Amino acid sequence: MTIKAGNIRKGMYILFKQAPHLVTKTDFMSPGKGSALMRIKLKSILGSGTTDFTYKSNESVEEVEVSSKQMQYLYKDGDELVFMDGTTFEQLSVPIELVGDQHQLLKEEQQVYVLLFDEKPIGVRLPDKVTLLVSHAEDADGGNTVGQARKMVELETGFSLLAPLFVKTGDSLIIDTTSMSYFSRA
Repeated sequence: MTIKAGNIRKGMYILFKQAPHLVTKTDFMSPGKGSALMRIKLKSILGSGTTDFTYKSNESVEEVEVSSKQMQYLYKDGDELVFMDGTTFEQLSVPIELVGDQHQLLKEEQQVYVLLFDEKPIGVRLPDKVTLLVSHAEDADGGNTVGQARKMVELETGFSLLAPLFVKTGDSLIIDTTSMSYFSRA
């Protein structure tokens, strides 16, 4: 499917130099004279590395057809994450580098969407928010509380993040998976 470069958004997959790439950042620029530009940062799906490129906003760009399959996260195996299709029990391994830091928010038996291009996994889409248990939190210190007082807490997956002082061990927290930050208590 062909789209105008001005319509490229973060998270889309496009064809760049005959290879599929994930758009990781977009920046729309409208100079005083001349046509508007779309500066984008691309991450290669088939290889490694990122590329910066600038399109004129009216240029045509090929959007890549990416399918998704709902699967259950099973476990981490070295540098790969293993997922299972709940209906066919087929297992699929996805390299951690394709998932990025979000793999730290995965817990066993969690349902996610595995993204596929030509039947090969290219990434994982987590829900916007996940609920995780706090496995360790220091006691709150009533010292300097100017602004939003925060402390580090460790979640059941081993991921640590900043949370409000009232959070304690055993609490369930809702985590925003895009920013990988505390959203609220569950």
